[in-house]
Amino acid sequence: MTEDTTGEHEFDPSEYDTTITRTFDAPREAVWAAWTDPNQVAEWWGPQGFTVPDCEVDARPGGAFSIDMEAPDGTVYPDEGVFHEVVDPERLVSTSRAFEDDDGGYQLEVRNTVTFEDDGDQTHLTLEAEVVSATPAVEESLGGMEMGWSQSFEKLEEYLDESGDART
Repeated sequence: MTEDTTGEHEFDPSEYDTTITRTFDAPREAVWAAWTDPNQVAEWWGPQGFTVPDCEVDARPGGAFSIDMEAPDGTVYPDEGVFHEVVDPERLVSTSRAFEDDDGGYQLEVRNTVTFEDDGDQTHLTLEAEVVSATPAVEESLGGMEMGWSQSFEKLEEYLDESGDART
């Protein structure tokens, strides 16, 4: 938030750009599959307490995704977008759109770049989330973006740990 001369803050969506790096005790191919297979995405996507009742992922350049996150109170938060770059199993670049307004436009658009670095039986993952556009109406949600991704990665770690026996 930037202060202007009246003491009000000026909304600057780029202040919410986020980079998170995490190491997973799983081979890169397993972490890649957890990001590109809709059945696996549905197991870990979203903050703690959220579920994914509907998930479609077409991980190819120009392919679309649609992920519905359901909050503990039953509210469904649809997220959809398109893949721009898919380099199996190294890099995913996509644009995500959420918070549809009454006119069918989106109040939030984020460009996500996810890189998967192989390190033997571990994978170093980096997520760069660049807020392309946002309205002040979603400022509170943007404020929770880093926490939401961190919680999603905790769930991904648990999922990979639990599914590890199936990979061997």
